[in-house]
Amino acid sequence: MFNYYVTCLQKYVDFSGRATRSEYWYFALVNFLIALILELLGLDLISGLYGLFVLIPGWAVFCRRMHDTNRSGWNWLWLFLPLIGFIIVLVYLVSPTKAGENKYVKAAK
Repeated sequence: MFNYYVTCLQKYVDFSGRATRSEYWYFALVNFLIALILELLGLDLISGLYGLFVLIPGWAVFCRRMHDTNRSGWNWLWLFLPLIGFIIVLVYLVSPTKAGENKYVKAAK
């Protein structure tokens, strides 16, 4: 589980390529747990700094997840529509991987 988290942090500016469902959701789970622990401990400043620290890696893994489902990374803009956008993005995130080449990722040679 933590190897997915570390992988996402190492690829923090890599907006190309793919991220599997496991990689995305384990990254989200570990982020949630860390943020929850920091909030429960009352470490608001550290919690805010942690949120800033994982903002770009989270966005990058989101874009790679979208590429894995043959969708554009710009689908995060759906989140500006209050409830509908969240549902659309959630459906995209749980979609299965589109195997092989797609318009965002070329197959490995």
